[in-house]
Amino acid sequence: MKNHLSYLISAGCCLLLSVSCAKKQDFTQYEDLEITPTAEASLLYVEAPESMINEAQAGVYYTEDFNFDAFAEDFVSDNVLDGVVTYQLENTSSKELEITVEFLDDLGNVLDTEQFHMDPAPTAILDREIAYGGASGRPLDILRNTSGIRVTGRNLGDSTSVSTLPDPKIILRSSAKIRIRLK
Repeated sequence: MKNHLSYLISAGCCLLLSVSCAKKQDFTQYEDLEITPTAEASLLYVEAPESMINEAQAGVYYTEDFNFDAFAEDFVSDNVLDGVVTYQLENTSSKELEITVEFLDDLGNVLDTEQFHMDPAPTAILDREIAYGGASGRPLDILRNTSGIRVTGRNLGDSTSVSTLPDPKIILRSSAKIRIRLK
């Protein structure tokens, strides 16, 4: 009787499993999948002490071209959706300064320019975000075609004054966030 009951329960379970509700697997979900991570990285950090600015007299005290190959790979360039470049400038010097950041293509042509005017210290830290792509941003092709960045600093003040703040200098920081479509 015990074996017969055990057999009956097993047969009943098999019967219930065969008619149970099981959804058919749908492997086409992959086609609807969208993967768009946001990548963030530091872009530039430039620091110039007030003594360097004074040595250059009035006019250009700093200029340098930086290599920028973030979009050299076709996959990245073709799949970038949009981006934001964030700048932060801090001036603790006694100088009125102008900082220019230029995005350059591989031939050295200027694709985009951002200019900053900094009053002598004490001043607040200047923050600026520039959007690329999307409905309200600058053209995305600027980022896609950028292969270099030029930074130029100009002293609009004198070359003798010295700030009373400790370690007076100008600092430029920048970072970039981009969204890339992986799938």
